[in-house]
Order: sequence, then C-alpha cells, then structure tokens
Amino acid sequence: MFRFKSRAGCVWDLAPRRGTAERKVKATEKRRNSQTTGLTVGKQIESLDSPLEIFIICAQGVCSFFQTPQERDTAKGEEMSTGRFRSGGRDKCRLHMVTWNVATAEPPEDVSSLLQLDVQPPTDLYVIGLQEVSSSPVRFISDLLMEDSWSHVFMDTLAPRGFIKVTSVRMQGLLLLVFAKQVHLPYIRDIQTTYTRTGIFGYWGNKGGVSVRFSFYGHMVCFLNCHLAAHMNYALQRVDEFEYILEAQDFDISESPHVLDHKVVFCLGDLNFRIADHGLHFLRSSINSGRLNLLWSKDQLLMMKKNEAFLQEFEEGPLNFKPTYKFDRNSDTYDTSSPKTWFGFNGKKRKPAWTDRILWRIKPKDLPSEDDEKASTSTTDGQDEYPIMVTQDKYTSDMSYGVSDHKPVIATFSLELRKCFDTPMVHISPVGVWSGDQDAVLTYTVQEDFMSSTWDWIGLYKVGFKSASDYETFVWVRENELPETNEVIQISVDKDEIPLLGGQYVLGYYSTNMGSIIGLSSNFQILESKRAVMEGLVPEIINGINK
Repeated sequence: MFRFKSRAGCVWDLAPRRGTAERKVKATEKRRNSQTTGLTVGKQIESLDSPLEIFIICAQGVCSFFQTPQERDTAKGEEMSTGRFRSGGRDKCRLHMVTWNVATAEPPEDVSSLLQLDVQPPTDLYVIGLQEVSSSPVRFISDLLMEDSWSHVFMDTLAPRGFIKVTSVRMQGLLLLVFAKQVHLPYIRDIQTTYTRTGIFGYWGNKGGVSVRFSFYGHMVCFLNCHLAAHMNYALQRVDEFEYILEAQDFDISESPHVLDHKVVFCLGDLNFRIADHGLHFLRSSINSGRLNLLWSKDQLLMMKKNEAFLQEFEEGPLNFKPTYKFDRNSDTYDTSSPKTWFGFNGKKRKPAWTDRILWRIKPKDLPSEDDEKASTSTTDGQDEYPIMVTQDKYTSDMSYGVSDHKPVIATFSLELRKCFDTPMVHISPVGVWSGDQDAVLTYTVQEDFMSSTWDWIGLYKVGFKSASDYETFVWVRENELPETNEVIQISVDKDEIPLLGGQYVLGYYSTNMGSIIGLSSNFQILESKRAVMEGLVPEIINGINK
C-alpha cells in the first residue's frame, strides 16, 4: 500500500501494482487449470437454469458483460464490400461517442439524432457514457435485476440496426455502454470493466470513473467515463481526481494492466471544468455572438494542460460548439433560475461552461534504451508493425435534447488500423434442417488455441436481439473434456428447446474466460413447427381461410 497525495491536499491509499513476474505466474496458473477454470464456483450452483444466472452471480458485479452474436458471413460480406474492413493493409473503423449528464432524468423517446443512425460511412462502434443516471436506493436495486431505462432505449434503437451491446459497467449514477456491429463481435476479446470512487474521500460513487477495456482486432483500447468534482474553485481537485483514476484502475491483462498501458484511451464524461475569470454578461454575449474563441483561454481544462504533463498526452478537438452547461430544462436558454440561499450562503446562477468533454490519447512510443540503439536496424517494432491512427471527424453538441440541464456532446472518430488477426477462434454452424418437430444438430470447431472451459456455451439467438441475455435457448459445450484444435464437435439440441415459430436465427459461442463471443454462425432459417398450429401460436389455414 502506498499513499497518493494530491496537489489540492487530498490523500488516497493505493494498493501496489502487481509486478510483471506475479502476473506471469498468475497467467501460468490459469493455463495449468484451463480444464477447470471459468467459474469454478458455478459448479456449486448447478441447479440454476441458465448460464446468465450463473455468470451474474459468479461475476459479483453490476456490469453486464455478455456479447450477443448475429449473422456473421452475410454481415461480414456487407461490411467488407464497402472496403472499410479489408483483409490485409490498413482498415478503417468508425467510432461514435456520446457523453451526457442526464441529471436523473428519464430518457427521451427518440435518441436517433443523438446516434446519427444514417450517417455515411456507417458506424462500427458506439460508446455512450452517462452521468447522474437516477440511482435512488429503490431504483438502483431494480436496475441490478434488469436493464435500466437508458440502456433499454439505446438497445431498442440500435438492435434493429444490427448493433449488439458488447458490455456495460455502472457505478451508481455513472453508466458506460459499448455497442458493436455484429461483424466485429468475434474480434472483440478480453473484455474487462472496472470502476473507481472519488466522492466523499473515495468512499462514495457519486463521483469517479468507470471503464471498459478490450482487444479490438488485437489492438488494446480503453474507454473511461468520468464524473469529476463540481464547482468553479475545484479545478485542481478535478485534475487530481482524473490522475488518481488513471493510476488506480487496473485490469487482469498482462499486456495492458493499467489504463495508460492501452494503445488508445478515450476519456469522456462530465469533467466539470469551468470558464474562469469572465463575468456572466461577457460569457453570454460571447456565446450569443458566436465568438467562442474568446473563451478558450480561460477554459480550466485548457489552462491546466499547460502545466500538467499527463494532460498534455490527451488530445481534444476544438470547442466550436456552445458550452453545454447549465440550461433551463426543456429549453435552449442558459440558467435563469433565481439565486437561492443554502445554509446561510448566497447562491448564484451557474455560468455557462464546457463541462462535458471527450478526449483521447495515443500511447507514446517507448524511448529506446542503449541496448535497443545497439540492436540491428532490421528489428521490427511491434507498434510500428500494427499501428493505429485516430482522426476526429466531428466534435459537437446536440441542442435538441432538453430533459437535462446539460446538453449531450458527440464525437465521431475514424480508427485506421491494421488487423492483427481476422479469423474467429471458433467456427460454428447448424447442420441440416432446424424446426421444433425434431432434434437439431450443430457443429463447432476450435480454430485457434485459447483458454477454453467446460462452462463455455453456445446460444441460439433470433436475429435482431439486443444482448446475450436475450437468447432463445443454449447448450453447454463438452462437459467432461475440452476439444482439440481443428476437432469437429457435434452437439444436439432438444426439439422442445427450439422455437416453434419460424424465423432467422444465429448461433454464438460464448467463452467464459475470454468474456466475449468468439464465434458466430451464418444466419439460418428455423422452419415453423407443425406444433405451432396445434398450440394456437399461428392460425390454421383451411381452403385459404384463417381459422
């Protein structure tokens, strides 16, 4: 344990980082126990009916960490045909990010303009960071048992467009959601989430940060959603909190155990930095006249970057949109509330500020050591072999939403990268005709060695589903032994578990140790069962007339 003392005089105790040797030992132990790893405790709760229940209990967390598959080959061909994701060479991925302090409000009915669904080229990944999601005790407990209303509205909007919720993490009012186009799911691996509290001396989660990290085609990326200390005079504390979150968060990944070890880090959230010195009248006149550049020199975050080395590693687009705080609700008018008195202190109208921000950081190249300088110039550096370039295409706010006193901020990025791999770890496919009138068969083949587990499972999903918890049925993989690479495994599915109504479905292999879908089948048709008519699920047709 060591002590972290901030510039503002705050003190936090941090556990020491796990050493490289210790991480290697831990990884070795995992490999030795690969036959039994992945929710060993789950063996004690075999009476549970579904893998979802088992995983939620064993994860001991709030975050939903499943991915859901959709049709692989059709979607893959659809995306590849655009030339945006080609085999070999450098490929482009479009990332759409949103940060919004929702001030405990319920979501609007329509979030389509926030997500810019019809933009070209189409989006590949959505990352949505929310702050101040309603977290009253009763509401928070209910959200533990089912998805919160904000997650629902985004899933309902994105699922018909072929986006699946990869994962999410929540800490009280902080919520971070990640969605991906179905074609990318087998290449999003090693998903982990974590959180850090900074409210009330680090014991309360109303302020802090939640993060998601994963490997995207072999590139380590991390998304961090923060809500930092409020009020004009706490700029130093905000910097301290941000640095503390970056230092404190760690992951059980040897290649990138900490946030800043990732190749690309995106930070979004209500960072709460204000515009210093200027009076309210000057602020509003500058905003109304469109002379936003007059305010940049007094933006606290831009001012702090001049003196803080770690902040200088983060990039941000120009602030060419109006400050996003503070507004009267359901309007485009900045705060008109009357000053109030609280506990003997005179209140003030809030000055407009760019509190809501989206930053990014490319991991700096390591400085060469003396040994490196003496090495042969033919040695290829891994970062140069598989580089990633980030270009911000848009940085703006959406003034059309008024449910909160903040306006949402949107940033879109083009990620140009070379894929480290483009073959899924598991190939899976249905065999023959599927219907509820007979048992069905599927096969799967492990194409690349990974730490498999007898707790891995294969889910049957209807095309258009929202998340991995939305499966129709599932089957466990081999119970007694794990498959060899390139071995074809056949599994039967009981006819009583197959949907009676016909439709388009997809199979997905979920790895408990990888924390992700690592194989998808093509879309396939399940035929309508004869029992569907007998059980009244569809009308009986006699002589062309529905009965």
